[in-house]
Formats: sequence, C-alpha cells, structure tokens
Amino acid sequence: MCDAENVSLPAVDIDKRMKWIKLFDTDVPQQEGVWKTKAGGKKLCVVRHVGKLYATSAECPHAGADLSAGWCESGRLICPYHRQAFNLENGRGDPGQGNYIHIYPLEQRGDAWYVGMKESLLSRLFKK
Repeated sequence: MCDAENVSLPAVDIDKRMKWIKLFDTDVPQQEGVWKTKAGGKKLCVVRHVGKLYATSAECPHAGADLSAGWCESGRLICPYHRQAFNLENGRGDPGQGNYIHIYPLEQRGDAWYVGMKESLLSRLFKK
C-alpha cells in the first residue's frame, strides 16, 4: 500500500527547462498593435496592448489564420478570419470556442527583451 502523504517529488527548476531567446534590442514597438516575428524557429505574434508586451503563437488553432493580422480588444487577441478571441494573459479562447493559443513568457534584461521557450526533451538530452 502506498502512503501518498509521505511521497516526495523531486523539485523541478522550471527556468532550467526554458531556453531564453533574444527577441528585441532597443527597437521594441511602442505603439499598440500586433506584429509577426520569429524566434527559436517558431513564428510568433508580439502584441502591445494597454502598454504591456505579450508573445503568442502566430497561428489561430481554429482555421490556421495568421494572428498578426488580427487586433486586440478588452485584453483579447482577435483572429481576423472568424473572430475567435484569445485571452492575452493565459491564451484561453472565449467560452464555447474550446481552444487556446500559446502564451510565451517575456523578460526584459537590460535594454533587450527575451522570450522563453520550453526546450524539448531531446535537445535537453543532447546538449553540448
């Protein structure tokens, strides 16, 4: 019989599983809007909404539309094709959509901005 209360799990340092990739130097867009960029081989959307920067996946999970052609309203990124809406804080689609987009963490280090991407198991195993 297993005593679940006495089982200890190893601590996992989430930051060690993240690869931080430089996204911008000092040329961060200051105006509100949505832009497409690429980092770590992935297409991303960078969104400035109400003065805050976000990084999201670039493709709508509903029909594959380019989210960088969309816009923001009320803290949500709106897809230009079928008006699917996604929360900028957690990526969840509006109720009834049943889908989500990925939100990537951003960090400012000095004058540069970095985006955090999870490293795959294979890349962690075969690091040089």
